[in-house]
Amino acid sequence: MYHDTMHRYAGTPVGSTALTVPAPLAFAINGRFLAQSVTGVQRYARQVLGEMDGILGRQLKRAQLLVPAGVEPLPALASIETFNSSRAVGHYWEQVVLPFQADLPLLNLCNTAPLALRRQVVCMHDTNVFDAPESYSRAFRTSYRMLLPALARRGATITSVSRYSAQRLACHIGIDPKLVEVLHNGHEHVFNWNAAASTLGERLTGLRPFVLLLGSRARHKNAAFILEQARAFDAMGIDLVVAGGTAQIFSRIATVDAPNIHYLGFVTDDDLAWLYARALCLAFPSRSEGFGLPLVEAMALGCPIIASNQSCIPEICGDAALLEDPDDAAAWQAQVRNLATSQALRADLRGRGLQRVKLFSWRASAQGYIDLLARL
Repeated sequence: MYHDTMHRYAGTPVGSTALTVPAPLAFAINGRFLAQSVTGVQRYARQVLGEMDGILGRQLKRAQLLVPAGVEPLPALASIETFNSSRAVGHYWEQVVLPFQADLPLLNLCNTAPLALRRQVVCMHDTNVFDAPESYSRAFRTSYRMLLPALARRGATITSVSRYSAQRLACHIGIDPKLVEVLHNGHEHVFNWNAAASTLGERLTGLRPFVLLLGSRARHKNAAFILEQARAFDAMGIDLVVAGGTAQIFSRIATVDAPNIHYLGFVTDDDLAWLYARALCLAFPSRSEGFGLPLVEAMALGCPIIASNQSCIPEICGDAALLEDPDDAAAWQAQVRNLATSQALRADLRGRGLQRVKLFSWRASAQGYIDLLARL
């Protein structure tokens, strides 16, 4: 059954007694991401979905969201009808069931898509399974290395989230990089977070100025590089707060113990708002990224950034972050010391970040997808 909280229809002239006819469905959306844990990729899909719903309503258009069995609660959308499958989940649902349900151009926002379809758009977020294979299990990287090029060969329209990622994808899947549309992550979701609702202030008593480290333990995230500098930070009177869980697809790395490290594990969005607002800086030492959502979150919330100078990170940050070699510990320690001792530097980076983040909008990317699908 369709779950549609408020249909919007094509308008009827004022005073007309004719029956109102629903606007035709414009496209379908692969909603498998609603059954997955929320990481940066799934947040991208959820935010684009929400923005598309608003745009379609203003344009008097409709779309369809197809989701596997067991997704609860279904999203409350005004112009996107949700169809909940009565059977099947995971890869089987996506590859076997979904193609029979999708008789419209299909939008896939989280890397994978059904091979059986040709009229579809697929957002491939990064090339880490090719460029950083050690971060993933053998089964995961093997399946992605086979699926992504196959989707391109089948004629799917490919998008990605940065120009760097688009170029790397083109290289690995064998297409012209000019054919990969870049539709960035946005930042506006952070304004729905409420730092005052976080309980971290009660949990982290006696916290000194701190460096914030986010993300998984995937090796390409290079978290160990920052963890190994904890004692150097301690000598400066600085703590290290590590937030974020792990996923089974990631290989394990060793955990470093130091008296000034605070391991938080999973944190809520409200906790993230609290951390960004109080951190001396976000440390983002990744070697390989498709976009780096924490970068725009930090910029939007006024948190200075020290980041790697590799992959897409210079493209996203521009001059709004301190960029360093992700292997140069002395350089990172010097930048932490500079931030700790210079209020002017911190203020300058905050100002640059608040300007830079305006380039990245969920609404603009959602409109980009609607335009692409209209051409299929």
